[in-house]
Parts: sequence; C-alpha cells; structure tokens
Amino acid sequence: MAWRTVWGLAGSAVVRGGRKLPLQSRLQRSLTGQQEAAAPVPKSVPLSKLTDNFLDGTSSVYLEELQRAWEADPKSVDASWDTFFRNFTGQSTSMAGLSGQTIQESMRLLLLVRAYQVNGHMKAKLDPLGLDDRQPPLELDPALYGFTDADLDREFFLGVWRMSGFLSENRPVQTLRGILQRLEQAYCGTIGYEYMHIQDRDKCNWLRDMIEKQVPGKYGANRRTVILDRLIWATNFENFLAQKWTASKRFGLEGCETLIPGMKELIDKAAEKGVENIVIGMPHRGRLNVLGNVVRKPLRQIFSEFSGGIKPPDESGYTGSGDVKYHLGTSYDRPTLTGKRIHLSLVANPSHLEAVNPVVIGKTRAKQYYSDDKERNKSMAVLLHGDGSFSGQGVVYETLHLSDLPNYTTGGTIHIVVNNQVAFTTDPKSSRSSPYCTDVAKALNAPIFHVNGDDVEAVVHACELAAEWRSHFKSDVVVDIVCYRRFGHNEIDEPSFTQPTMYQVIKNHPPSLDIYIKRLIEEKLLTQEEISTLQDKVFRILNEEFNNSKDYVPSTRDWLAAYWAGFKGPEQLSRIRNTGVKPEILKNVGKLITTIPEKFTPHRGIQRVYDQRKQMIETGEGVDWATAEALAFATLLVEGNHVRLSGQDVERGTFSHRHSVLHDQKTGETYCPLDNVLMNQEEEMFTVSNSSLSEFAVLGFELGYSMENPNSLVCWEAQFGDFANGAQVIFDQFLSSGESKWLRQAGLVCLLPHGYDGQGPEHSSARLERYLQASDDNPYVIPEMDPSLRRQIQEVNWQVVNITTPANYFHVLRRQIHRDFRKPLIVMAPKNLLRHQACRSNLSEFDDVQGHPGFDKQGTRFKRLIKDKSDHGAVEESIRRLILCSGKVYYELDEERKRVGANDVAICRMEQLCPVPYDLVHRELKRYPNAELVWAQEEPMNMGAFSFMAPRLATALNTLGRGKFEDIKYVGRAPAAASATGFGSVHKQEQLELVQKALQLAPIKFP
Repeated sequence: MAWRTVWGLAGSAVVRGGRKLPLQSRLQRSLTGQQEAAAPVPKSVPLSKLTDNFLDGTSSVYLEELQRAWEADPKSVDASWDTFFRNFTGQSTSMAGLSGQTIQESMRLLLLVRAYQVNGHMKAKLDPLGLDDRQPPLELDPALYGFTDADLDREFFLGVWRMSGFLSENRPVQTLRGILQRLEQAYCGTIGYEYMHIQDRDKCNWLRDMIEKQVPGKYGANRRTVILDRLIWATNFENFLAQKWTASKRFGLEGCETLIPGMKELIDKAAEKGVENIVIGMPHRGRLNVLGNVVRKPLRQIFSEFSGGIKPPDESGYTGSGDVKYHLGTSYDRPTLTGKRIHLSLVANPSHLEAVNPVVIGKTRAKQYYSDDKERNKSMAVLLHGDGSFSGQGVVYETLHLSDLPNYTTGGTIHIVVNNQVAFTTDPKSSRSSPYCTDVAKALNAPIFHVNGDDVEAVVHACELAAEWRSHFKSDVVVDIVCYRRFGHNEIDEPSFTQPTMYQVIKNHPPSLDIYIKRLIEEKLLTQEEISTLQDKVFRILNEEFNNSKDYVPSTRDWLAAYWAGFKGPEQLSRIRNTGVKPEILKNVGKLITTIPEKFTPHRGIQRVYDQRKQMIETGEGVDWATAEALAFATLLVEGNHVRLSGQDVERGTFSHRHSVLHDQKTGETYCPLDNVLMNQEEEMFTVSNSSLSEFAVLGFELGYSMENPNSLVCWEAQFGDFANGAQVIFDQFLSSGESKWLRQAGLVCLLPHGYDGQGPEHSSARLERYLQASDDNPYVIPEMDPSLRRQIQEVNWQVVNITTPANYFHVLRRQIHRDFRKPLIVMAPKNLLRHQACRSNLSEFDDVQGHPGFDKQGTRFKRLIKDKSDHGAVEESIRRLILCSGKVYYELDEERKRVGANDVAICRMEQLCPVPYDLVHRELKRYPNAELVWAQEEPMNMGAFSFMAPRLATALNTLGRGKFEDIKYVGRAPAAASATGFGSVHKQEQLELVQKALQLAPIKFP
C-alpha cells in the first residue's frame, strides 16, 4: 500500500498502519529500496499524473516495474515514460554532460523540491520584528537527502518530471546550487506559501507556476512609484490624525501601513478581471485609513467626525443614535489604475470582531443575484481580520464553511489578516493552538500567503496573486500580513505592560515607508527631493481637507441609494397598505403550488399533504399554516418580488410541515412548486435552502442579503426558537440597532418556533422576552395612533409578533413588502398550531373583497389584535374578565372556556406585541368597562411578554381612568431559571393550572 504523507509544523511524518513514522525512517526505506509492495501502475498513465505518488515513497518499485515493461516494448508505456527512460539509459542527447545521475538521486532531489513546496514557508522571513525563533525545518537540509557540498555544482536533469514552475522551463538541466537558490527565492523570501494541502492538483499546479516563475523585481519604475505614493498616503494619514487628535482613539494602522497599497493593488487587479462591486468587511484596526484611502470616503467627512461633528438631522430631525467613527461604513465609486471605475462598500459593524463576516458575504450574494451574475464575476467580498480573532472566533469557520454551498457561495472571498502578533494583550501562544492564525482556512482548501508586512512590494504581490486566484478558481484565499502594532490596542493604551520585549524592538524599528524609501534611493529609482515632493503634496491635501471639514455638511443620507431610492425613514409618514389579494389570483397560484407533475413520484405521505392542500384551495376552507405561507410567497413572486427562505432543514421544515422541495422516490430528483408560479420564472427568484448547521453565520448572511434590495422577502428560520441563542450577536448588534446606529434599514424576517408542548426547556421557549426587551419604544407614552398619521412601527426598531391564525401569518409576511420602509420582523412561530384543527383560516380571509372576514373598514391587512370570537357588541358590561394573551395558549384558554361554559370571560389575542397596538387595546378596554384585566402566558413570570406588556397595559389603563399597574392580574408560570420543565407530567399539570387560573377557576398560587 502506498504511504500517505502528513505534513506538520516541525516536518513530515508518514502514516502507515495507523501509526506515524518520522521522515528520516521514510527516507531510509525509500532510498535503500525497502518499499512495500504496491499495486501495479497503469502503463498508460503519464508520468506527470503520478509524481505525487512517487514522492510519497513508492517510486522505486514503480520505476523498476515500468522500466522492465519499457525495455520489453517502449510503446507499452506512456510517451512521457519513454522519454524518461531514454534519458536515463543514454538513448537521448538531453542527458549529455550529466555526471552519472541515478534514478535514486533524481528521486532524492524531487523529495527536496517537494519539501520546499510544502514547508518552505516555515523558513520564510515573515516577522518584521525578527522575534520569530523558529528553526528551519529539517526537510529543507539537502544533507537529509544524501547531497553534499560536492554536489552543489553538479548538473541534474529534472525536465521530464514536469513539476511546473521553474523546473519546467526550457532548462531541464540545472546545477543543484541553482535549484536551491531558486527554491529559497521562491519559497523562503518575504512571502511564505501554504498551498500543498489543497486536494485539487490543477490548483496546486497553477499556484506552483505563479510562485516559481515569479521574476524578482517584477515591478517597474512607474509601478513602484505608484506603490510608494500609496504607502505615503497610508503613513501620512495616520501621522496627520496623530498630530491633530493626540488623545483620540483611532485604532490606527501603524505597523501595517502596507495594507493600503496591497488592498489598492487587489482592487485594481479585480477590476481588471471584470469585478464591478466589492463589499468589504473589517474590524476597527485601520478602518479609518481604509475608509479614507481605499474606499475614498471624503477626508473632510472623516475629520469632521473626529472633531465631534455629528451627522446633522434632516428636515424633520431624525439622526439615529450614531456610532463611533471606527465602526462606520460607507460606499463610493473609485477609479482604478486602468481607468475603470469600481464600486466599493464598507459594511458598518460593531466591536464584535468577525461578526460582520457573514453579513458581507450575504450582501455580496444578493448583489450577484440582482445583477444576474451567475458566474460570480461582477461582485466579490473582501474580509479583513485580526490574527487573534481569525483563529479565535467561531463565526470565522462558520462563514468559511458557507463558501462552497450552492445557495450561499459568492465565488470566493479574499481574506486579509492584519497579523500584528498580539491580540489586545494576549500573545499568540495563549491565543491559539495552531502554528498559524490562518490554519482554520486550510480545512476549506484555501491557499494561504504569509507575507512580511515590512516589504510593501511583497504585500502588493500577495494581494495581486490573491485576486488572480479568486478570479481563476472562484474560491477563498487568505493573505496573512505579518506585521506589528506600533502603539497599544488603542493610541492611549500602554502596550509595555504586557509585551515589554516586543515593544522595545518596535520602539527602534523603522516604519515600512522609511524602509521602502531607503530601498528606492539605494536603487536610484527616486531621489530624496522627488520623494519629499510626493510627501509634501499629500500633507497639503490633508491640510486642505482638514480646513474644509470645519464647514462640512453631508448632502444625503447614505442608505438612500441604489435599490432603496424612495424608501422612507422613521421621520417620514408611510401610509398603511392593504395586503389582501384578488380571489382569482389566490385560486390560480393556489392551484400551481399544490400541483405535482404527473411523472413525478412523491412520497405517499407528501402526496396526501398536497392533496389536502389542493382541497383547501378548491373549497376555500381550512387553510393551514404551511399553505398560508406558500400563498404569501407565491403572491409576492407573482407581484415581481424575490423571496428567499433559509435555515436548518427549512425545505421540509423541522416539524415536517412545509415540504417546499419534493424528492422523487424513484429517481431522487427534486421539484419545487414555488419555482413554477410564473411563466419562465427567473432562476432563484424563489430560493429555499437547507443551511449548514450554523445560526450565527447563516443569520448574518441573510441579514446582509436583505440589506441589498428592499424588494425581497428574506426569511431565516431557526430549527427551534431557542437555537437563535447561537446568533445573539447578530440580533443584538445588527438587527435590533443597525438602523439607529448606521441608518441602515433591513426587512429580514426571523421565524422562531415557540410554544410550550412539554418538550423541555430547550425546545419550548424562543426567549420572546429578549426581543421585547431590546425594543426601543417608551412604555409610558402612547404615540399617535390615528390611522392617517400613525407611524408607530416606523419609529420602533423592530416588530415582534406571536400569531395565531394562518391568514394573519399570510398578511404579516406580505406587509413586510407592501410598505415603503423596512423593519426587521421577529415571528414567534408555532409548533403544534401547524396541525391544530382550530388553527385554520378560510381563503376569504386572504382576499381583498369587501365584506369578507378579513376585510374591515381599513381593508384587508394584518390584524394586530384579534378580538374575542364571540362577536361581542360595542359595549359588554356583563363581561367580568378580559384576558389578553398571545400565541398558542389562546386555543387552550378558549377550549377550557368552552368546556366550563365561562361565557362571562372575553379572550383577546395580542398578535403584535411590539409595538403595542394601543388603539386596539383601548377599543377592547372600552368594550368591557367592568372587566378586570388579566395577562395570561405560558412562560414563567420573568420570561415571555409579561414584563414588557405590564407597564404598557398600565399606561393604557391609566389614560382611560380604568386603573394602574397593580390592577393587572398575571397568570402564568412562576419565576424560573430554566424556561420550562423537562417532565411531561409536570408540564401538563402546570398548563392546566394556568388555564384554570386565567378563567378564575382555581386560586392563584405558585409551587
């Protein structure tokens, strides 16, 4: 059996029989002919296809067998083998002058070459501070392969191996000294390449060619002048800020100024390859420099923000909360060296390092969809990382893991790590378990280019190569800029508290600009006077922009651009729109989404489900939750909107209710009815996709996707509602506050299964209280509720609903699109209501026909509060108790009321919890003037909606003179640490007690 090589940090090992053998053992066996028996090599296979096998220790056996076959009949082997053996037996003139090279020597040399290709990066000069104490790996010592100084000037024949790179030039014969010099130059300079872990040989060969054929000093005088100018801008920008705002935090780029020329080169190369849009995500380190010098945000605007200037309000006074300057994003068109223009957008993000990664990827994917960029050529993502966060934050891997999934790929992301070798105050030895901070990317077969941050030309080349790779292979690539942080975590921090040795070196270390200037002067490319002229020009512009910043006033709000033109902010009144659909359209799309092609063989159980759905549409009665959802999606598609649903197992649905993608039981083929509601429906117009087992990254992805274009319904569904805990950063930092901090609207819908069914604490509660607690409306002020003036939802940060009817679900989904502003929507989705016989709607509740059940004086739309089903009159003085509740507990309350005949109890459903529909609450309080008010919920008192609703209900009571906070009765579970019991019998008893207490059939007491 052939031996499999496993390359590690300190060298190589061989796996054989489940145990590792050191490289020395492997070489001894290989070079002394002690290989194990191997399966015969097919004689028709070209030598180039077998090189990897030979280098894994099986070469001699193969060569001997093939040589015997060749001697018997040269035509019995591939032509490449014929050439090989002719050379070694003297039947070819190409070996003339070689001093007795043997097959074994050839193999040793190839092993040495492979060692450089695999582990040369470990000898590369990567650390600008010179603190790296790694020893060169043993495999790079020629003596290990039997070579001595006497062999250095011997010539060796390598051409027939077609190893690519310089070894496949028209110089098949080279001295060992020359070969080693080229290997050192290619693999052990200021760039260290990791790529031999990649499984695809074509990708490896492409990179070998790019690396080994690289000509030293590839940049001419003009290009190097451009690189210098860009480095001057990067350096002097930081110096200027430091001079003007000495006590301000800016998280400057000092120590990695070469990032700016590198990014600019990357952008130029990407534009040359056809990229038109680049979406950028990055942490705070160097953000202002990237904003000013790469994205081209006006310097006067940056300086205005430093001077304490805030974004002025528009005509009606709305500004939002704002954010610190090194969290802000922007977007601009900028020219490239070739004269093309490219659109750059830097996504705003919080201090949660790496949280922005999936948001950027989702936004990029949306750009590709809306520009019909199926080849992923026009839009791409660039993510900047810190070394500590790239190795330490789980969302990095979650995002990388999306890179090649069909409905999430963006055709490759370029990752740039600003590796300043310290995470806040933590040394690498304490912040990661891997040799490099980038090792996580190797799991996804991404090539990694480690580059010394002091060598600006090397940084530029690595970024250029990354852009070439992404264009060629449409897959991720990592550039790891090994640099340093000249100051502390921020400019007023003292780094010597924790890294005294490092910062003693940094204190005496010249900036990369000084190093490059010295190099250019020594090479006589530029004079000191010419360089001073360039620097003076930069400082002059910086000063001009600083002076102009004092009077800077932005002209428009950032987010009102592109597809968002015409959409309103919280300060602009947006009229309320109906969401009903014409009956004939409902019937038509209903038929389409319940029809399975005749030649398709679905599972028998799913066939029954679709037959039932078809009957619902035909009779117009008993429409269930899944059918209502499909009708909402279908009608939005018919109206020209894009619909996307993603999350774990959403195609079938966690509770086996959706079945949006059908699987042929004979062929395995799939069919999605919602792909066929329009003639020649555009590909991906409806997208439903089972995601990877990720919440953080996938929710972030869908948020980014929803931000690109408002004319799309983008939904993320948690497998169970509590699983959203894993994505809490996205909820807290982006969804709930993004519009306030960054003036960025998003209409993302989050479906969180919720409801107490005896399934234990992890599968009961979606933590409704967390979303309500993050709502920003004032519990003591009732806003304007007149329908013609109401902008209550526009002024709140998001909406939270707990819906009890399929029709209401239909309307709340359509409401997301049918208005001219966007707000995130949190839906406490049902579980047992998906099949509950009472949780059904008639098709007439979906249409826009006046007089039908869903139509009121305003039209057909989402019902924020559903009044008691008994159809009480305008005033019902005999009702002794008014129960307000939300979600599936309503059905249990109503069933118990019916069972005991409690006709003096009214039950109203709060379908929309945030913002509170005060107008409808007032209506019901007036309807039942003598009723005591009860809030009933399934959740414990410290969870659920009670703590949110109580002060708001008290405000509603107080304005009507009906009472105060103490007059609100609470019915629900007692305060608890766990969200639910794990014992079925206890759950059943608790549920019965709270229902009876709500109807005042049992005394209120808690266990």
